[in-house]
Amino acid sequence: MDRRVPSRRNFLQATAGGLVVSASLASADTQAAETAQATRVVNPLSGDVLQTQAELSADAQHLIEEQRSIPVVGKTDVLVCGGGPAGIAAALAAARAGATVQLIEVAGCLGGVWTAGLLTKILDAENKSGIMPELLNRFAAQGSSVAKQTDGTVYDPEIAKLVLEELCVEAGVKIRLHTRLVGAVTDSNRRVVAVLTESKSGREAWLAERFVDCSGDGDLAAHAGCRFELGVGQDCECQPMSMMALLTGIDADAVRPYIRETASSAKRLLLKLMEEHGMTPSYRAPTLRHLHSGVFSLMTNHEYGVSAFDANAISESTIRARREIHDLVNGLRRIGGVWKDIAVVATAEQIGIREGRRIRGRYQITANDLATGLKHEQSVCTAKFPIDVHALNAHGNKEINREFKKGGHQPYDIPYPALVAEDVDGLLLAGRCISGDFIAHSSYRVTGNSVPMGEAAGLAAAVSIQKQLMPHELKWSEIKS
Repeated sequence: MDRRVPSRRNFLQATAGGLVVSASLASADTQAAETAQATRVVNPLSGDVLQTQAELSADAQHLIEEQRSIPVVGKTDVLVCGGGPAGIAAALAAARAGATVQLIEVAGCLGGVWTAGLLTKILDAENKSGIMPELLNRFAAQGSSVAKQTDGTVYDPEIAKLVLEELCVEAGVKIRLHTRLVGAVTDSNRRVVAVLTESKSGREAWLAERFVDCSGDGDLAAHAGCRFELGVGQDCECQPMSMMALLTGIDADAVRPYIRETASSAKRLLLKLMEEHGMTPSYRAPTLRHLHSGVFSLMTNHEYGVSAFDANAISESTIRARREIHDLVNGLRRIGGVWKDIAVVATAEQIGIREGRRIRGRYQITANDLATGLKHEQSVCTAKFPIDVHALNAHGNKEINREFKKGGHQPYDIPYPALVAEDVDGLLLAGRCISGDFIAHSSYRVTGNSVPMGEAAGLAAAVSIQKQLMPHELKWSEIKS
């Protein structure tokens, strides 16, 4: 889908510095002021806020917000949007290369799908160098015997939270949690110069020399006006979302055949057990993992047809997914025997989103690249994870859709230009929002690839500042040297 249609975008011209601000930044607050009351100044100690003045339209469908001054609260060399696997690596790489770095994350912890999403398994990490093995070593060293046996690829989310915070603090990264990006500002040369956020501290502006979009859904790039693609086909059909959960009350030895790390047959055995006792999980390959002591993770949920950009739909799917998890666990408990004490410890704070925007970069990774095993002179890493398109709907109760695998797959390179936004300058991409088609995305989206992508983008951001060049003006050989 080409989002660069002038008639679909309205722009407001700011008076200072010739900045072009997307109209999407002018989101109205929830109250319309009936009288021109005195505006308070934001004060985090007293709790005072910057009040909004607005008029309600005659049809009561819109609020017309009055112009207001947004405080600039930070200025760094590099700003990273999103503190998930890609964002952590980007922030660490940029900071270790000498840049000042601001990391902005919407959740209350770092790690994204690793922590807030309770993923517990890192895929396609074993063949990577740099920050990825460093993280795995820390997860294993501070983790359980299971973490050690799996070289950190099966990990405890709480350990991951602590490790990621420690590393970022040690590197001097400035961390802001509980903060959502809501806009981006470009200058007259289409260079990103600022982002806007909302949080308990109100609406704030952040300036930087370079920006890295590690939001997963390409939020920063979209606000900056970048073109993007979404899903597959005319209906932009996307892969389903999944909610993860942590469980307790079972003994690892007693349920060993059902634990994924025991054998690939574990998923089929668990599905058979569920179906024999009247349970029909929406994900047809239920996955049980042992993390440590009596704690396990479970993935047995699919939420079909949910847009990553529809808060109502995500809310409904989150409620539905959590209900399904509890129903399935209650069903397992009713079986008795080794399952009689099974219980839910926690469900994920954030439902797992497999697919959002794929931002237009200066190279697009394609299904043909996977089929031919792309070897690229500007490779930042090699991806080995197979084409993995989860079933796009519930028809046939399939685990994955195999029709997308017909073209074949070989290990392939992820080129640096796929991490560089095409439509604006000063913006790099990392994680599942990089430039690629639907089939390629289903392979490179896993977090073992997100980390080296983030590391490359963060390093590129820092080096481009040092060389006083835009990221697209550099080759990867000039950056990594």
